[in-house]
Amino acid sequence: MGRLFGTDGARGVANSELTVELAVDIGKAAAMVLTESGSDRHPRILIGKDTRLSSDMLEGALTAGLCSVGADVILLGAVPTPTVAYLVRKYEADAGFMISASHNPFEFNGIKIFASTGYKLPDAMEEEIEAIVLDHVKPYPQPTGSGLGRVVYAKDAVEDYISYVAGTVTDRLDGMRIAIDCSNGSSSVTAEKLFTRLGAECHMLSDKPDGININDGCGSTHMERLQQYVVEQHLDMGVAFDGDADRCLAVDENGELIDGDFIMAICALDCASRNRLSKKAVVGTVMSNMGFTKFCKDNGLQFVAANVGDRYVLEEMLRNGYNFGGEQSGHVIFLDYATTGDGQLTAAHLLSLVNRRKAKLSDIATLMTRFPQVLVNVRVTPQGKQKYAADEVIQAKIAEVEKTLGEDGRILVRLSGTEPLVRVMLEGMDHALIGRLAQETADLIQARLG
Repeated sequence: MGRLFGTDGARGVANSELTVELAVDIGKAAAMVLTESGSDRHPRILIGKDTRLSSDMLEGALTAGLCSVGADVILLGAVPTPTVAYLVRKYEADAGFMISASHNPFEFNGIKIFASTGYKLPDAMEEEIEAIVLDHVKPYPQPTGSGLGRVVYAKDAVEDYISYVAGTVTDRLDGMRIAIDCSNGSSSVTAEKLFTRLGAECHMLSDKPDGININDGCGSTHMERLQQYVVEQHLDMGVAFDGDADRCLAVDENGELIDGDFIMAICALDCASRNRLSKKAVVGTVMSNMGFTKFCKDNGLQFVAANVGDRYVLEEMLRNGYNFGGEQSGHVIFLDYATTGDGQLTAAHLLSLVNRRKAKLSDIATLMTRFPQVLVNVRVTPQGKQKYAADEVIQAKIAEVEKTLGEDGRILVRLSGTEPLVRVMLEGMDHALIGRLAQETADLIQARLG
């Protein structure tokens, strides 16, 4: 993890950790790293944002920084993160910025950067940007006159993205009655148009952002309201996105949660049956449920485990020629269609699959059995986060838990790449046992690092 960039961009409390001054400098440095040096051509940079209050402020700061070093800026407005990844290629831009803190509370914000290829920046490029911003290894250019950048607005950005996603679906959603939870985030400007165009009857939830209500008791991190609504309204299913709509989770007609592992299992088997799954392999992460790895083995599919974070799933896919992967959290990457996780594209393909089969989602989801899993998030100090790996008492506890679980379960303790958290995850067939062991481990970590 870098000094500015975590697993999903630069992130922090807006105007405290992620300041206007820092955003200006990130814009300047990124333009230097991502574009040709010595060229008289003005590089073209896209900027998209989510709906949180601070996004306007940071958009202005990034725009100022980019224009001050001679880059032209194309403002997309409030859009999902995958919109930036798609349009940076369609508009033949040099790079794209997305201002979002994804699933985090509204006071946080972040800056994700996409290269001209539509992929998130590799670690080496992020480190180069960090060196310019933090270590001042190169001076910022200071053009004057016609050397300054200009700003234009992409009025068709939302329509271009919706049309593309709709075009990837071969089977329409006619006759389906669905609920859509937009998390009061970016999908509020796209989801109803997209899924109505595909033929679904859409019941919209949390689609009225006010700058403060993003992710507030709604969306893919708070599924309870969607689960209840689907049952009460007798709908076919529901889908929920996070703040920037790169994640998707679903609920079946009974209100049961269908998480990222289930979505991947359903879509992977369908792709394999139609010879659309490269190397008959699925890339997951070390956090993928043991039930998912068993599903892959039982169905003749290769399971490949990457580090946690959709960027690492994508790196594994590109390195070895796989075309499908994702995370339990709902980041799912259909590499044939997108260069990053795309919640609405995932939902469109899942819904299309269900409608094509004329089956209930609850019946389709029986193809995988989920192992009981407990996840405890432990809030720690920044200093404690740095000390975690070297703490012998914590490491001894983890080894003790591993011995207790044996082959019937596992423990995974990892640092969050985006928040001041240590995540303690246990799986096993004895739910009471793993719950007790998870809490014991979390309490120890809190006492030593909190």
